[in-house]
Amino acid sequence: MALHSAALCFNNISCNPQTSGAFRQLSAPSFFRPFTVKASGFSSPSPVALPRFKLQGKALPIDNGAPEKDESSLVVCFGELLIDFVPTASGLSLAEAPAFKKAPGGAPANVAVGIARLGGSSAFIGKVGEDEFGYMLADILKENNVNNEGMRFDPGARTALAFVTLRKDGEREFMFYRNPSADMLLQETELDLDLIRKAKIFHYGSISLITEPCKSAHLAAAKAAKDAGAILSYDPNLRLPLWPSAESAREGILSIWETADVIKINENEISFLTQGEDPYDDSVVRKLYHPDLKLLLVTEGSEGCRYYTKEFNGRVKGLKVEAVDTTGAGDAFVAGTLSQLATDISLLEDEARLRDALRFANACGALTVTERGAIPALPSREAVLDVLLKAVV
Repeated sequence: MALHSAALCFNNISCNPQTSGAFRQLSAPSFFRPFTVKASGFSSPSPVALPRFKLQGKALPIDNGAPEKDESSLVVCFGELLIDFVPTASGLSLAEAPAFKKAPGGAPANVAVGIARLGGSSAFIGKVGEDEFGYMLADILKENNVNNEGMRFDPGARTALAFVTLRKDGEREFMFYRNPSADMLLQETELDLDLIRKAKIFHYGSISLITEPCKSAHLAAAKAAKDAGAILSYDPNLRLPLWPSAESAREGILSIWETADVIKINENEISFLTQGEDPYDDSVVRKLYHPDLKLLLVTEGSEGCRYYTKEFNGRVKGLKVEAVDTTGAGDAFVAGTLSQLATDISLLEDEARLRDALRFANACGALTVTERGAIPALPSREAVLDVLLKAVV
């Protein structure tokens, strides 16, 4: 399966548009073929330090094949789809990087592909440029068995680009090219409402709230999904450089906070939203728990995650790996969580089974950081179950 990843020098980037029609017809996606993720970057922690993982419930079948696609468990992801340019060497500035590997990305699209890789049913709604990168991204979704019927192409704007600086510890800093990019220009009239209304879960971030007309399209899509009975899943995915100011980012992210049923945040986002309060203090986190929320998740990188519901809360340890590139780790975690909630929403009411689901999600994130790029590194269901079975004590 082609992942469209290649190393290239910065000054050799080409963005020539394709000469095909304004809206090239996209055929229905084919069924996904099993994909094996190399995990050579794993360290070998002591089995004593790893949590026990029980395979139970229909969300985590233990047969040898992938579960059949269930359209009643469709997860529709809304937002940006772009190209990440990841340096081939870590610990250097963008100016110092000798070359870059192009990798498809964009948080909502990452989640859609992640769910499909895990055997789930997913669709993506968003806009790209009518250019080579835009068509490439549409093809990648199709090849990964993501429904791309909700994608739109803009003849007057480019597909968004992001250049990623990798520190030696694998953490990232971003430089975005959006002036404006096509994803910012999606209009409410371009929404595939029939597809949205089929969603069991509707997932989105906050980047699509920054500018019009995409903000209005976002709000209309979320309302249509909610009215149709979907679970709303929200990962703010804070990217401060994209917002006019820190205050506008805080207000924008919180403006739709109380409409979400499931929210995933990290420690930095907690500090930002609470204006500097301790993200490890449960009482601080509880301030972000609104009355209608079903699940609040806090990711902590290699340390794992915390979970909060109205009835219970706790922590699930992560898997220790050698991080190469943390791009997409949070999205892989979200994909792992939503792929299971979509097939069995009762997980939210059973703490033991929810903890097992979150161990699965933690493993998805851990596997993703062992390779460069987001979508290219997202693991298959088989790879995740394999590493978890090795972790059972």
